[in-house]
Amino acid sequence: MNGEIRVTVRFEKGATIIDLAGDVTTFAEEAIHKAYQDASSDGARNIIFNFREGDYINSAGIAILIGIVTEARKRDQRLLMTGLSSHFQKIFRMVGLTQYADLYPTLEDALASLDVEYQGNETG
Repeated sequence: MNGEIRVTVRFEKGATIIDLAGDVTTFAEEAIHKAYQDASSDGARNIIFNFREGDYINSAGIAILIGIVTEARKRDQRLLMTGLSSHFQKIFRMVGLTQYADLYPTLEDALASLDVEYQGNETG
């Protein structure tokens, strides 16, 4: 069936990672929101959306992410996004998502940015 997405939530190095495999469209809304809500109810402060296995994002998918960014700001959570193609990075910048969610080329880069942040806080 078209429009299927597989969403998994895991914890690694001080971050909650939401892995997305498949298309981010209106059909993915329930699964993405559930993953975000589960992460938030577990007290997540740093949430990484990993699009490494994502193939396609349409305007409905962008709207889902904007809604999550809005919620994350209310909850004082930091959002990071990884694995986006250069095309989708450009779109995220155009719609303003990058003002509230940091983009990183890889999951490792995003996790490393959190390590730097924690080290900076510990030495201060």
